[in-house]
Amino acid sequence: MSYQKRTALTLAAAVAGSVVLMAAPVAHAVVVDVDYQCQTPIGPKGAVSPIDIKAVKSGSGYQLTMSFQKGVSSSPVELGKGAMNPSALIELGGADSGTLKVSGPPNPEAVPANTPIKISDLTGTYTPKKTGKVTFTAGVLTIKALGTTTTCTPENNPKPSLELDVRAAGGGGAQSASGSGELPKTGPLDSALALGTLGGTVLLSGAAGVLWLTRRGARSAS
Repeated sequence: MSYQKRTALTLAAAVAGSVVLMAAPVAHAVVVDVDYQCQTPIGPKGAVSPIDIKAVKSGSGYQLTMSFQKGVSSSPVELGKGAMNPSALIELGGADSGTLKVSGPPNPEAVPANTPIKISDLTGTYTPKKTGKVTFTAGVLTIKALGTTTTCTPENNPKPSLELDVRAAGGGGAQSASGSGELPKTGPLDSALALGTLGGTVLLSGAAGVLWLTRRGARSAS
């Protein structure tokens, strides 16, 4: 194999390695069982529901969706179509703090008496205030129906359902401990290096090695 072909293969391997690593996800989501204990107009009720929180990038923020896989309360009377309005708080942790309110549409169908109330997906927009890894954990659930309010509180100290590696709008905020900030742009490989991945480092080393070998080969030939 000629020297030029070996040089090309070396650079191609370095690029391929960086592409694989740059494709690594920056979000980690799990389904978490949340033990909701509810204070209802007719007394305490409760149930465990698996909670799923997902995020989709939207402009400078994220569209969050909180899903309930089981009902957590019930009503002694039938709830007609559109009679129930749910909302919840998502607790922020890690690089950010506070709560995010998410809400959903009224029940699309009537809910029979004394049956688990299916909560529709709740959504809200999160705009990062800090840069780093932020966790999202199920918080208080509120159900308003027929002029009453039911409040359901997680009692089992649930773990986060989602972790995101985020950047504050405008690049503000402290860098995360893992160094998730952008690297400065240095040349024609900008798009790869800006992600700050190990693959980008490998690509730099590979390119430098190839250029050094090329120059060395040229000197030897002369």
